Amino acid sequence: MVVAVEYISKEESADAETAKHGVTGILAVQGAFAEHAAMLDKLGAQWKLLRAAEDFDDSIDRVILPGGESTTQGKLLRSTGLFAPIAAGKPVFGTCAGMILLAKRLENDDNVYFGALDATVRRNAYGRQLGSFVSTADFGDIKDFPLVFIRGPFVSDVGADATIETEVDGRVVGLRQGNILATAFHPELTDDTRIHVIFEPVGSR
Repeated sequence: MVVAVEYISKEESADAETAKHGVTGILAVQGAFAEHAAMLDKLGAQWKLLRAAEDFDDSIDRVILPGGESTTQGKLLRSTGLFAPIAAGKPVFGTCAGMILLAKRLENDDNVYFGALDATVRRNAYGRQLGSFVSTADFGDIKDFPLVFIRGPFVSDVGADATIETEVDGRVVGLRQGNILATAFHPELTDDTRIHVIFEPVGSR
């Protein structure tokens, strides 16, 4: 999916400024946040970019953690003051780096960030040679979803609290756990909105 130029300067959806609730906050300190914003616009959903703690107001009902560089995002979450409000337990959807930030355990990294998702995740799991590729698989009840991987992680161990939603070549790349949704791939880089659609019911629980 190619994101329109307007998203370079767009900070929120047209109706988010006056909304008192129902807004999806998109972490926007680094990574593919504009692509998630464009996807939510396709759905007519309210959204707002989160760059600093003051952006996380009472209208934010759920959060998207985008793909990007997890170590950089982890540091910026702390320095911007966004870590605490995101960690408070609102529904969250993490893609690629977002999955890493959510995991309780990282196989090849001593850092732990939110520690909410009962899984062990391996960073840059596919390595340089297979760093980026496209596949297709079912995601829960969603059939034939296009999976875009960019030097993505995969889940090397799934804890009892998490549910596997999708696998590729025997490797777990999508999980759900209560109000958490996490993918090792980038649904926001496709034109398929179906995974973003299921995040709305997650948010309403």
